[in-house]
Amino acid sequence: MTTAQDDGHATCGDGDGHTAGDDDSGGNGGDRRGDGDGDVSGDRDRPRPLRVVLADDERMVRTALRAILGAEGDMEVVGEAATGAEAVPLIRELRPDIVLMDVRMPEIDGIRATEQVLAGMDRPPRIIVVTTFENDAYVYDALRAGASGFLLKRSGAEDLVQAVRLVARSDSLLFPAAVRQLAARHAGERAANDAARLIRARLSERERAVLRLMTAGMTNAEIADRLGVGPATVKTHVAGVLAKLGVRDRTQAVIAAYECGFVRPG
Repeated sequence: MTTAQDDGHATCGDGDGHTAGDDDSGGNGGDRRGDGDGDVSGDRDRPRPLRVVLADDERMVRTALRAILGAEGDMEVVGEAATGAEAVPLIRELRPDIVLMDVRMPEIDGIRATEQVLAGMDRPPRIIVVTTFENDAYVYDALRAGASGFLLKRSGAEDLVQAVRLVARSDSLLFPAAVRQLAARHAGERAANDAARLIRARLSERERAVLRLMTAGMTNAEIADRLGVGPATVKTHVAGVLAKLGVRDRTQAVIAAYECGFVRPG
């Protein structure tokens, strides 16, 4: 991993291979199952670690990611895949909380893999796509496909860890300025939906206000403070916005806001 840049984003690094983890085995990188120590009485009061699957065709990248996340007490890497074709069944089997998905992989790329995972699971994980280029059209397509955010491969370890935690909490947007830049650049040329989508959504005045603040990158707590309401009320409004727009999380809500013309670039 290298030093983080503005808007943050994981150095990562050759290879192949496919591993996953058994929660009661001492993971060695080649097992089908994880690195946990099992459930002992003293562990029952601890929060369950975030379970992460890595999907990247470069072994060095996966090794770097595993080392960084494995050093955190609240995370465990439970599986690895070297292609999108390997990643999809592995994710369905292991049911992780978070997937770090390389946007460009052999056989099935990260965009198609994201679509297949989200379409084939009742409670799919949150997916963070990992990429080399911040403004890559592939990244925008991955976000449109349902990814919850993206990381640049040159990002630092701290940014990587914070990104995983942030996406797991799902109460704010990961790197909002970068997502807005992507949406502003690509929404007009990619939009399949026009203002009619927003009309059909029938957002209330308060929901429209919440969507605008979500698009600005505000957290639920910041929105609550701005609107003078409680966090639980904001959470309810956010859920209403997502349901009415037919999107999975706030990243897709931001993209929908740009593509519907609710928010305009500039």
